[in-house]
Amino acid sequence: MAMRTAFTQLVETYSTPNRHYHNLTHINHVLDIIQTLENYTENLTAVKLAAWFHDVVYDTQAKDNEEKSAEYTNKFLSNLGIPIEQIHSVTHLILNTKHHQPDTDDLDSQVLLDADLAILAVNSNQYWEYSNAIRQEYSWLSTPEYVTGRKQVLKEFLQRPKIYSTPLMFEFAELPARANLTAEILRL
Repeated sequence: MAMRTAFTQLVETYSTPNRHYHNLTHINHVLDIIQTLENYTENLTAVKLAAWFHDVVYDTQAKDNEEKSAEYTNKFLSNLGIPIEQIHSVTHLILNTKHHQPDTDDLDSQVLLDADLAILAVNSNQYWEYSNAIRQEYSWLSTPEYVTGRKQVLKEFLQRPKIYSTPLMFEFAELPARANLTAEILRL
């Protein structure tokens, strides 16, 4: 598979109409935050590749998106001739997005997960756009079902001692994220 064809395929996957949040805008935001946090990484290339592929399979009715994204990535990168060690690093990072709880010594996962969750700390207008886009992705759920599930997810984040693992994100994003999550729970 040629690199240009591979990239085009990836862009098309993230550009499908059912992706209201988990699209190229999200990937771009994650990559921007990774650039800010790159000094914390051990394998910046793996982190950037994982950012590109972490949501490549995204079905709101499935429970195995991360596993399927890792499988997709393994095949995709293998076809491009990427070394197997690098592929393993990338798929490990993708699998860690399932629960968003990195090990204390896994700096690359900390960076990827902090970047993936950076949306939680944006200004309130951007946050409402994000939360509305998530609701659109789950439009197949009734309002009561969605509210119950969404509140549970938001409360789980608030119950953590820390949402963000990297020192920079913890310092600048922790409090705004907690404020946005709390405001969304109240709004629901």
